[in-house]
Amino acid sequence: MCTTNQRFPVDEQPLGRTTINDLKQDNSDRYRAGWKATMVGIVGNLVLAILKGVIGFLTGSVALVADAFHSVSDTFSSIIVLVGLSYSRLPADHNHHYGHAKAESIVAKIVAVMLLIGGLAIAWSALQMIVTKAAISVPGSAALWAAGLSILAKEAMYQYAIRVARRINSSAVRADAWHHRTDAFSSIAAVIGIGGAMIGFPVLDPIAGVVVATMIVWAAVGIYWSAALELMDPAPCPDLMEELRRDALEISGILAVHQIKGRQNGPKIFIDLKIGVQGELTVLEGHRLASEAKHLIIRRHPDVEDVLVHVNPAEIDDRG
Repeated sequence: MCTTNQRFPVDEQPLGRTTINDLKQDNSDRYRAGWKATMVGIVGNLVLAILKGVIGFLTGSVALVADAFHSVSDTFSSIIVLVGLSYSRLPADHNHHYGHAKAESIVAKIVAVMLLIGGLAIAWSALQMIVTKAAISVPGSAALWAAGLSILAKEAMYQYAIRVARRINSSAVRADAWHHRTDAFSSIAAVIGIGGAMIGFPVLDPIAGVVVATMIVWAAVGIYWSAALELMDPAPCPDLMEELRRDALEISGILAVHQIKGRQNGPKIFIDLKIGVQGELTVLEGHRLASEAKHLIIRRHPDVEDVLVHVNPAEIDDRG
């Protein structure tokens, strides 16, 4: 997984206590941004679910009723995302030495499973209507207007949430955003089904339900797979690793970077770094160089949570 990181110049702020406070503030801002995006989704989904459910029931549109249930599932998934965001920001403790950031990936998988179940349920209902050739009522024009409004609203919610997800690098918010996008897709299918029924092809309504279900299932599989990869501690992208290597070599006294490794931990990155210094340096001097390298990297790359630096004599290339 290649993570896009914002990079800051080393002299923008002093290191030490100020940097720690700034990092805490970054985490707090990140949570607030994710919380706001998710709350917008919850309120929007509730309004749309009520609107589409009532109009779909009154006009007899299967596709619109299915679309309303999809919005209801979006609401529950957004609540789960809120819980996950809150849990993921908890600090490290004696049971979780590296924090709780992976909770976001777990939440993304839960959202994906909810999407999958909802998609399969919609497909089953729609297929039953097609196979049994059940009587299908022709929806009224209000159903068409409701589905059209849903498309605009859900796409706007998707665009807002996905921008926030990319900015704060949150898999949970990203999954929630795609939940909005699949709802927009389902509303498009609902428009096709409702319109087809109104012009004399009522079978298009349950067919649209099948199309909706297919889109939902496809999105669910993609979200689940992405979250599963995140839980396998993927390495950051090579470009970032090269930047970190160059950052370390900027420190006067660090002669070589023998090895650098990284792993993703939710939205954060942990780095292991082996540096080479003059063999005659004291332990205290070596520690100072390691500390400078660590703080420089964390200052320039806010997504880097911690850097573990191992100091070697430069003439001994310890890559083991």
